[in-house]
Amino acid sequence: MTFTDVMSLLGGLALFLYGMQMMSSGLESVAGNKMKQILEKLTANRFLGVLVGAGITAVIQSSSATTVMVVGFVNSGMMTLRQAVWIIMGANIGTTITGQLIALDVGAFAPIIAFVGVAMIVFLKNEKLHHIGSILAGLGVLFIGMDMMSGAMKPLANSKEFVGLLTKFENPLLGILAGTVFTALIQSSSASVGILQALANSGAIGLGSAAFVLFGQNIGTCVTALLASIGTSRNARRTTVIHISFNMIGTVIFTTLCLVTPMIVFIEGLTPTNPSAQIANLHTTFNVVTSLLLIPFGGFLTFLAEKLLPDKGDTKEEGPTLLYLLDLSHINADKLGAATISTEGIRKELQRMLDMARENVIEAFWVFAKKDTEQFKEIEQREAYVDFLNKEISKYITKVAAYENTQSGSQQFNSYFTITSNIERLSDHAINIAGYSRILEEKQIQFSEEAEKEIWQMQNVCKSLFELLQEKYDDIVDWHSRVAGMEQRIDDLTKDFRSNMYERIHKGVCSDEGSILFSEMLTDFERIGDHALNISDEMVKISMAEGH
Repeated sequence: MTFTDVMSLLGGLALFLYGMQMMSSGLESVAGNKMKQILEKLTANRFLGVLVGAGITAVIQSSSATTVMVVGFVNSGMMTLRQAVWIIMGANIGTTITGQLIALDVGAFAPIIAFVGVAMIVFLKNEKLHHIGSILAGLGVLFIGMDMMSGAMKPLANSKEFVGLLTKFENPLLGILAGTVFTALIQSSSASVGILQALANSGAIGLGSAAFVLFGQNIGTCVTALLASIGTSRNARRTTVIHISFNMIGTVIFTTLCLVTPMIVFIEGLTPTNPSAQIANLHTTFNVVTSLLLIPFGGFLTFLAEKLLPDKGDTKEEGPTLLYLLDLSHINADKLGAATISTEGIRKELQRMLDMARENVIEAFWVFAKKDTEQFKEIEQREAYVDFLNKEISKYITKVAAYENTQSGSQQFNSYFTITSNIERLSDHAINIAGYSRILEEKQIQFSEEAEKEIWQMQNVCKSLFELLQEKYDDIVDWHSRVAGMEQRIDDLTKDFRSNMYERIHKGVCSDEGSILFSEMLTDFERIGDHALNISDEMVKISMAEGH
């Protein structure tokens, strides 16, 4: 094998992987925002779940990408562990489509497919058509890369040393190990199976040796998902365990069948003159049969994963932490579903943050009225947590938004960025209100009975405001209108309470220092309403961007 052949092989592999990345990016842009709705509707039924996993993987040509997406969905709470089982089974079936297309020599049309895709990107102005063009261009580039690899490997068939090395793969353990390691290194079972098909076409390896390498490739493809699960929730890591278990069980079954039955001879007899099709057929048979055998045992796979990774029990949370945002250092943010996973994770973290801000605001009025110093410490601790979440969510949005290539997606991330800062400001005003209690204590300031009633009224209005903000609504326009109405009520109450304060000053029942504190509290009360309205404004923008 000459230096030129090596360069051609590496170049072909680069094009193959880049083509998959283009397809994944295009699909994400076309369907990413609707991914959650699709999965919610179709994964409730195990058979539909398998079809969804197969369909998505068939389009993006990568079971690793689909499984990484599923890990993220489980981590963010979008999908249950049981639903993930069916998607993973389907992903293993869908990944066999690449091999079948290679066996059918679809690559002969690759330049035309790539040309059409690039033409759509360059000459059409419609954003959605651009993304469809990216999918087609990626498909064409993928098969051009496959043809380059096939051409580069032809000289290997004449190398006695190389052919001798490959014959050692007739040993099942060596073959499985080789397939696992190679696929783990390039993190693409589609690419590694394609290379195996290219070797078979060149005559360098027969199905007897290739079969065990193929089984190992199914195990090696789990490595990508394993890396993506680092730092995720326990259920997300269980998803990876299910993926590995599926392929390990399939490997044991088919290795046994190949050793004790004439399965290899049967597969070869289906397409005796097409070694590439033999590998594709065995790959498809492996994943379809394993899925059919394990579909009735989806509950067992879930149970097995839970036993291997049991719950730790009640453990006290140590310091502020993110619960739902997938660590982007373990997953390329341009992978399929990354934007959708991130969006759902951001929503859940913002919900946590809003819960904390609500508790702080409600408790702040109690602390102010009762001068409860212990309760004030709890508010300060919660405020530190809110500040942490604001900082981390903002950093996360900034990072993931850089990979968003749609106008609607960019609008959503911009709105989430604005929402997190407004929630943080809600908690700031709670700290202000609670902090006034210290001044009351130090200067022995007393409020009139009327002023105290107004303080409790402010607390009750804030309770209603937060209940409305966190309400599950069907009509966002009506919901926004009610939030705006509540904000106006706060403005009116602020005006009335300030007027009442002036009357108390004139009557001599309100001290100068007391009036200053009460006036400051009214300002915080009014600002709480303003920030709530800002949040609802951004929610309307998000809804419009999602097409609702």
